Amino acid sequence: MAASRFNDKSILVTGGASGIGRATALRLAAEGGAVMAVDVNADLLAKLSVDAEGLSGSIATLVGDVGSEAGVQSLVARSAERLGHLDVVVNVAGVLSFAHTHEVTLDEWNRLITINLTGTFLVCREAIPHLLATRGNIVNLASTAAHKGQPWATAYVASKGGVLALTRALAVEYAAAGLRANSISPGAIDTPITAAFHLPEGADAKLLRRVTPLGPFGMPEHIAAAIAYVASDEGAHMNGADLLIDGATLA
Repeated sequence: MAASRFNDKSILVTGGASGIGRATALRLAAEGGAVMAVDVNADLLAKLSVDAEGLSGSIATLVGDVGSEAGVQSLVARSAERLGHLDVVVNVAGVLSFAHTHEVTLDEWNRLITINLTGTFLVCREAIPHLLATRGNIVNLASTAAHKGQPWATAYVASKGGVLALTRALAVEYAAAGLRANSISPGAIDTPITAAFHLPEGADAKLLRRVTPLGPFGMPEHIAAAIAYVASDEGAHMNGADLLIDGATLA
């Protein structure tokens, strides 16, 4: 581990209380970063604060909801104020549900699109003025679902495809101003979201082969390590890129 890559860097991580977001907050703080971890779950944020004690950097926490425009405006403004500036924004907050597409309600579709895609857009929009000032960068969480058809998760697939396209658009639009935007596409990672997976009634289990790594599931720390590289100065020439970390799922 490059222990000082994020010294003097201020980082906002959404979805920071569990899974990939938690691992990312801890990794970047361990490398010297001042991290603001945002999540809707206050109890898990409190646990994160305890677990961050003794790291070379720091983790502050903020309860916030990326599904609300006013909420995002507040959480980004408060993060920038408390941290002093923003150098990196990592959008991890997301939700996933499983159902046959013909049974997905409009409310459920809207919930996933709002949190996964619109929330990512809103955080980026509000953070961009701060990141332009520091020539910072954005790392968004896409998914292998954005690259290959995935059954029983239509809204999730659509939202992550949108995140992938959004990231590329930001990279092109702001490259000349010194702001980078990249994405990470995890495959099956051992997180609370994937632990909640269940086959819809009547689903063909053989289709699981399309979304299953050839070895064991990855761990949140694997994704956090990749985010740390992409967001650091070592990743300075990465812009508009998507990094697949999927245990050969799409190979």
